[in-house]
Amino acid sequence: MLRDDINTAVKEAMKAKDERKLSTLRMVNSTIKNADIDARGQGKPPLSDADLLGLLQKMIKQRQESVELYDKGGRAELADQERAEIAVISAYLPKQMSDDDVKAAISAIIAETGAAGIKDMGKVIGALKAKYAGQMDFGKASGLVKAALSS
Repeated sequence: MLRDDINTAVKEAMKAKDERKLSTLRMVNSTIKNADIDARGQGKPPLSDADLLGLLQKMIKQRQESVELYDKGGRAELADQERAEIAVISAYLPKQMSDDDVKAAISAIIAETGAAGIKDMGKVIGALKAKYAGQMDFGKASGLVKAALSS
């Protein structure tokens, strides 16, 4: 389970005195706990591994946006810190699919669901998220799905 892997890594980072990794993993654990508390407040069970992958992707996206802003603002040390956090968090995501693999997966899901037009886009994206959570950037994928359904 992903939670166990992260907790084990926290202990290893403590033993290795790797401050950057330790602080990043503690932040990840904190974010997971907050999400679990939110879910419990809504009467839902704790997050599944698939939900956790989505949460980790969201954290990476936030850091990528910060890197962009820090680079524009000339704050290289802060941008480097964010990049280091991205590297630590990325280690817990499955290998990202290549663009060709994403296009093939989209074609397969469109055929599988029988999607015919833009009105079926939600169905296709939902099936992609269920099958490929954590393996692709769904922001890019939605543009590809839209293009595929438009033609």
